[in-house]
Amino acid sequence: MTYRATKIVATLGPASSDPGLLEQMIRAGVNVVRLNFSHGKADDHVERARLVREAGARAGREVAIMADLQGPKIRVGKFADGKVLLQPGASFVLDAARAGPGDVHGVGLDYKELPRDVRPGDTLLLNDGLIVLTVDAVRGEAVHTTVKVGGELSNNKGINKQGGGLTAPALTAKDMEDIKTAMALRADYVAVSFPKNATDMEMARQLCNVAGAEWGHKPQLIAKIERAEAIPRLAEILAASDGIMVARGDLAVEVGNATVPALQKKMITMARQADKLVITATQMMESMITNPVPTRAEVSDVANAVLDGTDAVMLSAETAAGKYPLETVREMAAICQAAEDHDPAELDADFSGATFQRIDQSIAMGALFTAYHLGAKAIVALTDSGSTALWMSRHRVRIPIYALTPKIGTQRKLALYRNVRPLLMDTSALRDEALMQAENYLKAQGVVEAGDVYAITCGEPMGAPGGTNMLKICRVS
Repeated sequence: MTYRATKIVATLGPASSDPGLLEQMIRAGVNVVRLNFSHGKADDHVERARLVREAGARAGREVAIMADLQGPKIRVGKFADGKVLLQPGASFVLDAARAGPGDVHGVGLDYKELPRDVRPGDTLLLNDGLIVLTVDAVRGEAVHTTVKVGGELSNNKGINKQGGGLTAPALTAKDMEDIKTAMALRADYVAVSFPKNATDMEMARQLCNVAGAEWGHKPQLIAKIERAEAIPRLAEILAASDGIMVARGDLAVEVGNATVPALQKKMITMARQADKLVITATQMMESMITNPVPTRAEVSDVANAVLDGTDAVMLSAETAAGKYPLETVREMAAICQAAEDHDPAELDADFSGATFQRIDQSIAMGALFTAYHLGAKAIVALTDSGSTALWMSRHRVRIPIYALTPKIGTQRKLALYRNVRPLLMDTSALRDEALMQAENYLKAQGVVEAGDVYAITCGEPMGAPGGTNMLKICRVS
């Protein structure tokens, strides 16, 4: 049977909200559905979450839901004609005090703090860096600039400052309300936009835990790395998060396109070493918004993220608004599979000099090491919280990890972990009974057959969180 380790995150939108199509996308390989809180109202997100849960049930697969917060609106205002054409060398004013619509000479700002964040000589990048302005002077609420690279500028396009330095807080009043909605629909993951440090993530976690207390729900937090300031503080942001997203769009605008590929590799490596999750995002299959097949460059981009060790690759507009959402998912799944088939496992190198303080972590590492050298067909982790499966999934081993959990929340959370297949099973029974259930499942799925070896980890007494203390090597009779 084919087994894809890398997970796929797909953004839900107008192009993918049909229940039948969504079910097909889940069957084709979607593991996590992203709800983009930059668009739509609370009721829209609640309804879409319901669609996701129902489509997953019909497909026989539990998928995770990720609520992606909008973050600060660092944008220009609106134009009288919807857009203007800026000519190189022309003067253009970004005016925080301007209430009326903009024109070719200037425009208002959604981001009112811009005049205090910039000084003469700074470079501003608008519309994902397609428009470049040089700051000449700041007079009161007006930022006077010269157009360095011109082009079409339309309503509400984003503003970045080259090198970073915009003071906008990561969490806005809207985000705080959206967190309440995300908890009401029991989002498994919350992605925080534009965090600059660990404090931003700690505040988001506190807000999520308070909002989720009514349902006893605590989501996993993903920090979207899209600000230049976040790069030197990556270790502290990782420590305060459950994972990170390599958000290559805004990040590339702030640090430069050429810098991003090496940063991507660094971030994936750091996340895995810190036992955290990592998602690679932005323009992965961009051409498939309008074309039925990807470019060769996009194929290489997705494959390289897989070879770097990312947990998941993400689709944005491709599935939210594109013409070929289902075909895009199928193509991405095939690319991931092909890349994994040529990815050599180098497990032993991961263990050189490694030390483990916890019994459960040592058992997880022992299972990996033993299964690898015995050529086991599968590793099974009976897990309550998912920690054992997380530790195993941080290492490059081409043996599928089956995480058996009695908690549906844990099953959904595990949908994002690389090389982990989560299954809902009552593992709080007697140990021997639970082990037999696990083996019967593997045989029924065609994972193992008579003579095959597999490794299984569990804890005694059964069902105690953090209690994994046993490793058993089994041969199927």
